[in-house]
Amino acid sequence: MLSLSQRILISPLVKSWKEPVQFTLTRNYAARRGTRERKSKKKVKVVVEKVGFIPHNQRNREALMKGRPSRKIDDSWMRTPTDEIYCTKYFKWKVYPFEEAIRCISETHHLDMYNQPNATVQAVIELYMQGEKKTKFVEDFNRICGIKHHFPHNEERTIVAFAKDIDAQEAAKEAGALLAGGVDLIKNIQNGKVVLTDFEFVVSHPDILHELSSLRGLMKKKYPSYKLGTIDVNLDEVVERYMHGVNYKAVKDEFEKDFGVIEAPIGTLDMDAKHLEENFGSLVNDVMTMKPKRAGDFILRTLIKSAPSPEIFKVDFNLYLPKTEKEVGEEKEVEEVDQSVVL
Repeated sequence: MLSLSQRILISPLVKSWKEPVQFTLTRNYAARRGTRERKSKKKVKVVVEKVGFIPHNQRNREALMKGRPSRKIDDSWMRTPTDEIYCTKYFKWKVYPFEEAIRCISETHHLDMYNQPNATVQAVIELYMQGEKKTKFVEDFNRICGIKHHFPHNEERTIVAFAKDIDAQEAAKEAGALLAGGVDLIKNIQNGKVVLTDFEFVVSHPDILHELSSLRGLMKKKYPSYKLGTIDVNLDEVVERYMHGVNYKAVKDEFEKDFGVIEAPIGTLDMDAKHLEENFGSLVNDVMTMKPKRAGDFILRTLIKSAPSPEIFKVDFNLYLPKTEKEVGEEKEVEEVDQSVVL
């Protein structure tokens, strides 16, 4: 039923009160915007990571390390010193002959000074770790370099050798392998009688590689390979290299990905200087085997030092690298010219 006011408003439009009245209601206000959109959106839960206590010298470490000076030192643009008195900051580093560098170190380690005549001599090798592509870098690698002149390295190295030939097994044991065996040794490892984690290095003869493949999952990175030099016919030589060789690791810089450093011992000061030089040359050549397939240098700089002395001596590593055919041909031409001049 319509009220009196509604009847008065619509009365001019209605011919008779008995006729039905039709009318529509309209809204004169707008709906609240964004309600459905907010409901449809997924609620994202904000997770607040709890950070433990950070020492004051470790806070904002990344920002501080990025602003540090570069570890790569390039002094090729600097002047060469003309005398023995100069400021090393503005001139090239002096390159010492290897024997002279050892003699200088021996003087500081004399009985009257540091009193360590048999201190360990360390070789520092700086590397350019750029790979074949600009965005790729050489990963950290760990190797053992064979040397001619052994010295005490104060490391316990446990080696297990695999070979079918009994003579090869005996030769490996005489060279220093803790355990050597064939198919029976593989079965004992599978049964759990021998634990592989007790051994640091695994070497093998090529004749047992087919049977040894069943242990690939257990050995993982220790599995013998030709690239690492752990597979060889002469097992005794491999074991001797791993027992007495130089164990070194190339470590890439955390922020300068194209820069890496190797610090490795090459002997002691009481050894002959020529023997130390031969060990150094063996180390340099072994490092060069890891060079990526690209143009340019892999080794940037080589240094010699011995703790506790802070002195560091730069030596030329190019003297110990194998010469290319082009360099050999040039040397022969120079010798022929010299002989012709003499005649």
